[in-house]
Amino acid sequence: MVDPLNAWWGQQLVLCDWAFEPDPCAVKPSLAASRLEELGVPDRGELGWRLIEAFVSDHLAPARQLHALELLALAAAADWLSVQRARAWMVQLADRIHAQHAGLEDWLQALRRARGAEGWARGDLGFVDACEALATLESEGDGVTWALLGNCLEAEPRAEPPWSSLPGQRVWRLRAAFAPPLCLPPRQELDWPDVDGWLKQEWQVEDRAALIQTLLWLAGQGDRYGWDLDAIRLVEHTPQERTAWLDGLGEGLAYGQTLMRFLEKGEPLEWAAWDWLRLVDLAYAGWCMEWLSEEEAQAFAAHGADLLGRRYSDWIAVVQAYQRGRSLFEGRDNMADIQNDWALLLHSPASPWQETLQTLLDEETREASRRAMHDRRRDPRHWVLALASLRAPELLQRQWLDLPPDAAQRSEASQYLRDILGIHPQEGIAGLARFWLPAQAHHLNQLAADASHGALPLPVTPLGRASQPAVEQREALKGCVRHAATIHMGEKYAFYLQMALDSGEFEPQRLEPLIAALRSVLCHFYPFPRRLLDAWACWDKTLPELDDQGNPIPSLEKDILWHRDDPGSPFHWLDWQVVSSHWQEPAPRPSLSKFTALSLAGPLNANVWSGPWPESEREAQGIREWIDGHYGLHGPGELQEFLEFLREAGDRQDYQINYAPYTLNVKRLEAEIAILESDDCSEEERHHLLRLRRVRDNEADCNEVDMAAWDVAQLVDLAIAGRQLAWLDQPRFESLLDAALALAERHYAGWQDYARGLYAGFAFFMGETEERDMFLQGFRDSLVAWLCAAPPLAGPWASLDFPGARPRHWAPLHIDILPGDQRRLH
Repeated sequence: MVDPLNAWWGQQLVLCDWAFEPDPCAVKPSLAASRLEELGVPDRGELGWRLIEAFVSDHLAPARQLHALELLALAAAADWLSVQRARAWMVQLADRIHAQHAGLEDWLQALRRARGAEGWARGDLGFVDACEALATLESEGDGVTWALLGNCLEAEPRAEPPWSSLPGQRVWRLRAAFAPPLCLPPRQELDWPDVDGWLKQEWQVEDRAALIQTLLWLAGQGDRYGWDLDAIRLVEHTPQERTAWLDGLGEGLAYGQTLMRFLEKGEPLEWAAWDWLRLVDLAYAGWCMEWLSEEEAQAFAAHGADLLGRRYSDWIAVVQAYQRGRSLFEGRDNMADIQNDWALLLHSPASPWQETLQTLLDEETREASRRAMHDRRRDPRHWVLALASLRAPELLQRQWLDLPPDAAQRSEASQYLRDILGIHPQEGIAGLARFWLPAQAHHLNQLAADASHGALPLPVTPLGRASQPAVEQREALKGCVRHAATIHMGEKYAFYLQMALDSGEFEPQRLEPLIAALRSVLCHFYPFPRRLLDAWACWDKTLPELDDQGNPIPSLEKDILWHRDDPGSPFHWLDWQVVSSHWQEPAPRPSLSKFTALSLAGPLNANVWSGPWPESEREAQGIREWIDGHYGLHGPGELQEFLEFLREAGDRQDYQINYAPYTLNVKRLEAEIAILESDDCSEEERHHLLRLRRVRDNEADCNEVDMAAWDVAQLVDLAIAGRQLAWLDQPRFESLLDAALALAERHYAGWQDYARGLYAGFAFFMGETEERDMFLQGFRDSLVAWLCAAPPLAGPWASLDFPGARPRHWAPLHIDILPGDQRRLH
């Protein structure tokens, strides 16, 4: 039995110079494919555009509708569409044609006008004859008349244009931004014949790994990252600074001019759709190439839809954002072309975008895509990669861990480890332990708590006044009181781990525990991305780093906040573990009392924020040379003997025996100085003369203050060196720290008294040198900075209670502190 609607379809094809056939799809496949090529329809994407266009109402609509009927018949015959899918489209077209025209004559007249507008001229006798033949059938009541067509359409179930509405497949309607996906799954030869060439030319993608790498980059960073940051900074720039920025762009000048034009005309600075629509397109390409399974491709496409739905409320907003991104990419303003470029998708009744943006994803598909994206970044190395990318954004182009760094990246990482960090492969991963600084985080948290309560030390000390800029930076810490400071050192540690991974000089399996521990501790203090990124931005802004000349390095705050606010940022897709009482760190935390003891060394050496641990032979060589040059000590026995001397007597006894008595007899002191000055002195006598003069002049208050701090600081400093050389085992080292704490507590009441004693001892026992005044001033300034925490990381005295002193600090609001403080209720 003949289907009346198919018969009507066949009748209309007579107008296209076809012989009447009740089954319009009964054409040889090869002939149908050739005819499609002749009509300028090389693939199903172009066919989709022609079908969408056929539903637009204007004076050319009848011609486009008739053309679409022919294309549908050819597509079904060529096996581009199933007969059922082609018929569904035909029914939609027939319904529209019947609704728009009162009768066959009206339809034929509309076709004549449309063909005339397209340039049709007299002489197309085949079309004229076909019109007359159909009119005759209509008048005689033969064939499928206009009335019969209407009755058949009324009996036919009504439906939207037949885009796939299966769960999970609606997301592919986004791909219509590039070509409407008529059928799923795609077939490369029908949907994208040159997809492999396109991938190579446009994306430099030649395999599955590179494809996934690019998909993750588009989702997590894309072009929008650099554009957003440029725009944010330009908003704050003066006209002169904007001009200078443009002048420095070189080949990117057209991009810069386009961005500047957007700023000048008040265009919204939003273009993320440029990345996320291309993410869907690239996932579709991977599916066509069979590099991605259907499940993988759908997960990426749904991820793009998820991100678009979070950022945009409707299709207009998506289109405008995409067009801005395209404008920046091409270096010319395309915003005036929106209607020309997007009218079909936005306005055609047959557009796949007639469904609202927010309904593209069903909940099951959305959750499946989120699980897939989390699974992609479940490896803890993604934590390191994400954290390190703030200092090196190009790292986010390597989000697929199966793609190792190239030779240049390996060389750069190795050089960084050697020249900047002083880590060499032969040391193994032990060299990384000293860069985990939990005591520094404790110090910063305590300062922030004290600053918020106005309880920081006064900037004026017995040794001088802290500089105003340093004091202001210290006071600004009160703005960080809600944020644990672990991230301040943790993100740097992540960068060092990434360099170790990239160098290829460390066994990855030995780095994995450190990476897992870093994730564990960060999840412990920051249970979700926003908490971590807010903390990072706050601390980074408050504590800017300095370059080699002491100038502040631009803050990462804007980059950090970008990751916080962009839903595609990798930070939102990392594996955020739920950590309760079971968490670990890359290196042990010292107890609070041990940290206090280590800090007694003061500015004699670099700050000790962790450890110490035995060093590698290369590092140990330098420590041995220092001990030999300054103290003449050559082994564990000599060191331990000298440490006992410092604990029991030290330089303080030398002063008490050989110099203090002179303070009671000034005439004898003057006579002794005169005798030594009247004759040539040996080196030992010369040192004695210098110290006598210091007693006479009471230099650095040496006659008024207890100089035991000088011995205590040396005791701790040398004990640290001994532990680093493995000349002291851990129990012996800790017993020396306890002895240092006891000595300090016995001789002093607080840090200011300790600092005065340390400065006096440093000045009194220093040998003569041309740089003496410079050394003294530098040491004095360092002591002031340690006492005031100005700048905050100068030293930790301001955050620590002096041994045996009454507690005076406010408790931080969080748990990022050192263990062992029995006076705090955390």
